[in-house]
Amino acid sequence: MIINKEEFLEKYHLADKIKTMDIDWQVINDIYNDFNEYKKSYESQADFIATIFRTHKNIHSVKSRVKDPDRLIEKIIRKIPSRKQKYGQDFSFTVDNYKEEITDLIGIRAIHIFKEDWEEIHKFIMKTWKVIEITANVRDGDDTEKFKELGIEINSRKSGYRSVHYLIEFFPTNQKVIAEIQVRTIFEEGYGEIDHKLRYSHKEIPEVLALNLLLFNRIAGSSDEMASLINLLNKNWSQMEDKYDEALQTKNNQILEIKDKILNNININEKEKSDLICSLDKILKDDTAINFAKNMIQT
Repeated sequence: MIINKEEFLEKYHLADKIKTMDIDWQVINDIYNDFNEYKKSYESQADFIATIFRTHKNIHSVKSRVKDPDRLIEKIIRKIPSRKQKYGQDFSFTVDNYKEEITDLIGIRAIHIFKEDWEEIHKFIMKTWKVIEITANVRDGDDTEKFKELGIEINSRKSGYRSVHYLIEFFPTNQKVIAEIQVRTIFEEGYGEIDHKLRYSHKEIPEVLALNLLLFNRIAGSSDEMASLINLLNKNWSQMEDKYDEALQTKNNQILEIKDKILNNININEKEKSDLICSLDKILKDDTAINFAKNMIQT
């Protein structure tokens, strides 16, 4: 298949960008056709990784995709200057090197509900695959202490985009495959999807949209914090309910024990009567605390 050069460059706003680039369009076509041959295999591998993720209790949902061939070519063209800067002016993308240079041919997105779930998912990824790179995308002002403790590279994004990205490598065949895994909360996912859609819809995002995206980002961040607070309160409430149930069961057992003594000991002396009365008084006092706890739970 041959890509129509003029139409492609116009569609992706690349006509001006390539004027200063020495691009062999035949090589571009070769890469395009080569990737289309591998696409089905990559889709199977993406599904396999996604299936492994779905076994984790802290993951709410998983999305997988293989890069669109047109988007691959667009990215290759955009990456030419940075690669030449990295490797030297003689560098060029080829059929032999593009699979390692473009690291998101396979993309997996693991979505979780609460911010604090990330640590367990991080451990799972580190234990399951060979991780070659991790980047935490954050907004200015975010708490990055945990990322620093783990030696994770931190990338502050002006757009407010938040997500932890992992590059993993594996060998389903003799050829190495690199996949990108993105881990983010359900609120970050919502913001990220809208941000991505708008940015790809415009050559340059209008200021009014950029300002409203920034506001939306702050709302999404606040929603994450609120969700974490609700999760913490829920755990504390559950602990209180467990303690209440335990105290109630202990009280009932004590009453049953005293009833048993009364029923099985017809001749009870004054000392024993006094001890039983003291025991009942103690249970009644404990009952006041239990009722207080119960009222707190129900309020």
